[in-house]
Amino acid sequence: MSMIPRGTQVPARWQLLACGLVLMASCSIAAAADGGIVDVHALPQLEGAVEDTSRPDPYRVEYRMPTPEAVTSPAVKKLLSADGWVPYVRPLEEKSTTLNFKKGRQGLSVHFTQALGRPDQSVVYYTTDRIYGNVPFPDGASDIMFDGTRPYLGCIAPSALDVTSDFYASQMAAIGWQKLTPETAARWTTSLDETVPNGLRAFYAHPDSKDTGFYQQKPVMLTLTRRDDGRTNVDIRVAPFALPSELKADDDLAGLPRPNPTKTARGLGSASSNKREMSAAAMAELPAVLAFYHRELAARGWQEDGSAPLAPGDEVAIKVSNAEETGVLRLGRKYDFTMISLNVQVKESALAARAKAKKEADEKFLGDALGAAKQLIAADEARRKVQAAALSDAPLNALADSKTPVPLPETAEGVTFEGGDGRLEFSSTSSVKALGSFYRASLKNAGWKEQPSVINQPNMAVMEFSKAGKSISMTVVQMGPKVNVSATGSGLMVAAAKPVEAKSAEAKPIQAKSTEPLKPDPDSALLVPTQRSSSGISSTKFPGSDQSFRKELEASIPAELSDVLAFYRAELTKRGWQEKTDGATVTAERAELAFTSPEGPAMLKLGRAREETTVSLVQRNPQAAAKADIMPKAGQARLMLGNIGPKEASLTINKQTIKIAAGAGGPQSPKGPMLDLPPGKYQYALRLPGQPTRNETLTVAAGDAWGLLVGPSGDVLPLQMY
Repeated sequence: MSMIPRGTQVPARWQLLACGLVLMASCSIAAAADGGIVDVHALPQLEGAVEDTSRPDPYRVEYRMPTPEAVTSPAVKKLLSADGWVPYVRPLEEKSTTLNFKKGRQGLSVHFTQALGRPDQSVVYYTTDRIYGNVPFPDGASDIMFDGTRPYLGCIAPSALDVTSDFYASQMAAIGWQKLTPETAARWTTSLDETVPNGLRAFYAHPDSKDTGFYQQKPVMLTLTRRDDGRTNVDIRVAPFALPSELKADDDLAGLPRPNPTKTARGLGSASSNKREMSAAAMAELPAVLAFYHRELAARGWQEDGSAPLAPGDEVAIKVSNAEETGVLRLGRKYDFTMISLNVQVKESALAARAKAKKEADEKFLGDALGAAKQLIAADEARRKVQAAALSDAPLNALADSKTPVPLPETAEGVTFEGGDGRLEFSSTSSVKALGSFYRASLKNAGWKEQPSVINQPNMAVMEFSKAGKSISMTVVQMGPKVNVSATGSGLMVAAAKPVEAKSAEAKPIQAKSTEPLKPDPDSALLVPTQRSSSGISSTKFPGSDQSFRKELEASIPAELSDVLAFYRAELTKRGWQEKTDGATVTAERAELAFTSPEGPAMLKLGRAREETTVSLVQRNPQAAAKADIMPKAGQARLMLGNIGPKEASLTINKQTIKIAAGAGGPQSPKGPMLDLPPGKYQYALRLPGQPTRNETLTVAAGDAWGLLVGPSGDVLPLQMY
């Protein structure tokens, strides 16, 4: 063996190896110092095992085997049994693939997984399993059911009753169990006189002991019974007199009472479900559980309606009912548990009443919605008339010095002309009638010929002009207190033209950039500075719900993009938002940043338009989306279809044709057809009886949820829901 003299400089790799050896040695020493903990590193491993030493752990060993779990598991069981470890099964875990072993007062748990990407290989895990209530297993015992936490033991001893009795008399004492006498049992019970047909019974207690790990151990009851085949049934459990006689209520499951303590419990449904059930394994005697349900059900307005037919495993079955529901409470015994099953369902009369109430609520909701819509339409019409009355019908003159191919009226404001694209836009305080007359006259004088149009209303007019192979399409529409004019066409195109903005005598100057620091608006649902020229927030949610799936803010801020970006980074961080560094884009003219907010993922987009910074802030709520069942599958987008029209519609997209019933996705039938699509751009076709096919396109991204709603006239409204 090589030796390193004191004072010699040791290479770093030797220091690392030394540290690893010390660490592994300390693991084994720590395990060996506790007599109740097995040294898993000293346990035998199967031939061909490759141990994983990357994460040393004194309480666990992991090794890979070149065989699948179906082969590895029985081989491990055989190997450890040959080493003196006795296998057993835990109560209520009969179907578990985990192997449990006991050797003296030490416990061991072994479980298996498939090797990553290799179904022909498996990984074995040895884990220490401390036994807090140790009791002896008879040599050669079979059908062993054991839980070392209470403890509970059920098995078949191969020996006769008297031999098994002698075994437990000696071995219980060897472990430290002391047989109870009437005097030592007086704190729990007044009598130990219990006779067992064809068997015997004894009671034991164990004092606290640091050496053996016992602490506040409840007395146990040992019952031995003679079998017809000459063997002996063994049962050890906590003595009934040491269990609580009055049970307290735990949290409800499915809106139904549950006692405390329970080993396992499960609930299906909720207090508002038509059917619901609760099942549990109570760590108490059956009379105590029955008394609990007598008390709790009566306190909740339930009454008992006599006995129900017993099912296999039942000892008690009681019919119960209240004003709206009927049910059955079933109690039975398994191992040392009282098994509980409580199933209830709504009465037919109550179902009819609920359906009627829902129908009335839906009709009220629809009526309220239609009433509100009518009020909005009436109010909008009244406002439009007031605003239209304020518009001028006076004849218009052309604006002098105009640089556009067509004349501009003298009341034009906010003029934007892009000759390269052939587009002209402006607003005016003149009426639709006055502007229509102005352009019909001025363009006619310039040699343009007007094509007939069916849209010529007091609040909107569409005009089509042509001349020498060129065309101009012009839309004049009243929008609030002003009239917007937009024109497009080849007659407006100017070669190599640059976008210009014309100003009338009444045009307002561009709002000056804010020089003071941006401040957050405390009243806004999404972050936006008080210094803004415009803003709006939209949200998507189902009717009657308080939670939005998606909220979006759009705003225009008279400040530099860098200042707006700094504002959002600072203020969003204060609100608990975390910026994702990967994929971020920041330039002088645009920025795009992803965030994780307390409600879910979010996206901030900044841009520049008309010497201001535009803001788009979108926040999503995946929890609300999942609850509403609109969350798309991973890597895909979800499409929800609705139809508030009077006739059935059909929509073809991605080589699939879906029929959308009339009313689907509306208040009467809130859930319409859904489908998941890979991200991309799709063309879809909508067909309605008696109408031509409508073809549109929709672009969806992974994680998006979109709604396509067919309107009464056959138009399709796309709406991003998430």
